[in-house]
Amino acid sequence: MRWPDDRGMNPPAADIALDEALVDRLVRAQHPDLAGPITLVANGWDNSIYRLGDDLCVRLPRRTVAAELVRNEQRWLPVLAERVHVPIPVPVRVGEPSPDYPWAWTIGRWFRGEAAVDVPPGYRGALAAALAEFMAELHVPAPAEAPANQVRGVPLASRTPAVHERLASGTIPQADELRAAWDRLAATPPYSGPPLWLHGDPHPANLLVEHDSRTAEARLAAVLDFGDLTAGDPATDLAAAWLVFDAEGRAAFRGHVDGLMSTDEDMWARARGWALLMGSAIVMHADLHPRLATVGRHTLDQVLAAT
Repeated sequence: MRWPDDRGMNPPAADIALDEALVDRLVRAQHPDLAGPITLVANGWDNSIYRLGDDLCVRLPRRTVAAELVRNEQRWLPVLAERVHVPIPVPVRVGEPSPDYPWAWTIGRWFRGEAAVDVPPGYRGALAAALAEFMAELHVPAPAEAPANQVRGVPLASRTPAVHERLASGTIPQADELRAAWDRLAATPPYSGPPLWLHGDPHPANLLVEHDSRTAEARLAAVLDFGDLTAGDPATDLAAAWLVFDAEGRAAFRGHVDGLMSTDEDMWARARGWALLMGSAIVMHADLHPRLATVGRHTLDQVLAAT
């Protein structure tokens, strides 16, 4: 899988030291038939990504909080891959804890392309149909044993304290306007349907595209990073309308979604609220992930501009 690199990123400190020598030892000990050159690609918020040869990569938790999330991905991504037409990071092999490393880890495909975060928003509208189709395929009732998540898929109003705290921090522009928008959106009637499968983190750094800068054409090549995988309100994922797109792309995305899923005005109002929540979190953590800071600002601008 092709993962966004860590340009401009200052992630939280790792709970365990990782390097190419350790990753090479793990691969050779547990999957020697796949051993090959190891190269660090990214130290993300929760995981480190190493390229393995030409066609594979190794994804390892670097923080304790991510260890169980990797197990969730290993358990459920093979199931979900049977439902969706867009490639997702289904494990090729599973790595187990060992004396050298305490958590499960994954060998996956290396997807070629670039992160949508590096494509100007005006070009991302070409992704609208494929992303809407992906979400319609994913958003089906989930089993009772689906991973729990306290901050995704939950009733929007339950996130009010977190949003109010961010907006009171003095670090987010137009905080008064955003708080008024949030209070209106959080008052939307909650989702009352069955919990549906959710990606949980639908920002453009988690979308891989094949993009031709000469023609402005873009194709959705893969959807990455299912660390927030859970079940609940599909409006959580529909926040992509503001996270990913500009007004024109958002209209196209919404039109496709409305034709593929059961939606209503309340669902889109909650989706806008989820976009405000996610965008404010990104802006708050801009010092840890400056590369995503533009996504946060874009999202909040789009939320305020939407009618």
